[in-house]
Amino acid sequence: MTEDLFTGAFKNAKDQYDFDGISGAKEALQKHWDSYFTEADIQTLAKAGINALRIPIGFWAYDNQDTPYLKGADEYMKKAIGWARKAGMKVWVDCHGSPGSQNGFDNSGHAGKVDWQSGNNMQRSISVLKKMAEEYGKKEYADVVVGLQLTNEPISWGNNNLGKTKNWAKDAYKAVRSAAENKDLVIVMHDAFKGAHTWTGVAKEVMKGEAKDFGVDTHLYQLFVDADNKLTQKQHIEKACGWGKELKEANTVMPTYVGEWSAATNICVNPDGSTTGGTSCSTSGCQCQSAGIEKWNDKMIEQVRRYVEAQLDTFESSSSGYFIWSAKAPGGWGFLNGIKAGAIPNPVTERKYPGQCGGTKTTRSAMEFSA
Repeated sequence: MTEDLFTGAFKNAKDQYDFDGISGAKEALQKHWDSYFTEADIQTLAKAGINALRIPIGFWAYDNQDTPYLKGADEYMKKAIGWARKAGMKVWVDCHGSPGSQNGFDNSGHAGKVDWQSGNNMQRSISVLKKMAEEYGKKEYADVVVGLQLTNEPISWGNNNLGKTKNWAKDAYKAVRSAAENKDLVIVMHDAFKGAHTWTGVAKEVMKGEAKDFGVDTHLYQLFVDADNKLTQKQHIEKACGWGKELKEANTVMPTYVGEWSAATNICVNPDGSTTGGTSCSTSGCQCQSAGIEKWNDKMIEQVRRYVEAQLDTFESSSSGYFIWSAKAPGGWGFLNGIKAGAIPNPVTERKYPGQCGGTKTTRSAMEFSA
């Protein structure tokens, strides 16, 4: 989330697995946990109309046996839950890193090989989730903790088999449902990059009666594939509006959330306000979003805000909730940076460009879930 930690003795660490094994890591983490995200930040988010937080945490906070990982993050999770309660917000606890790494990305805690479906890692995942459910699924948290995410972004290729992932999700759901006192807790599974609609069969199988307690999390970005990076901002907006159909269809079967989205696209804005795709431009006076947010001119801020508002309108009308990635990420990825620059509405229900997706301005007082 921040490069500030990865300096000095930690400059060559590529993930938390490396970081935690370096001398001085415990002290560095303690300092980071104490200062990076605070109660004041939560109050600022609440004032901007945000009403829920998706808070990531690694499995090692509950079971670090035979790993270099350091414990301690769970105490800060409890603090954040308390701060959220005071601010009138809800919390979705997200097991962001799973044993063996579910995707090989640094966000799993360990970049490189994917071993989540090897050995006893999947069962170990469930054991950790049961501990999490026993804690955050207590009745004393029922007023604030509304969801528990089983894992984040498991890949569905390479060493991971999608069928095995789906079967695991069914088992994990049953274990968490049994362990949690709060029977209203929504148990959430990421879509494994296959789209929320591919999980409707699993949802129908595990949910009983009228209970809508199995949710699916999909992550919607428009800058990680080459085709998206060729789009103009108008085309990005059209694509964002188009997400609504699939989201709405999935949401009729199970709670469907956009667990991650962003203000970021790779576009450049010309002096006349027109846009092109990419990270560089040659027209005199043009500016690309890849420039730091502090350098964005009025035309760039307008284009980013148009895209943000189109996404918000789509998610408001078609999903059960949504969380931007992330509250305090660097540059244009940070929600707080975006509202400061005027690229994200503040409050989030405000619209400068209503009806971009063919609807009318939302009348809801706040987002279902966000940030």
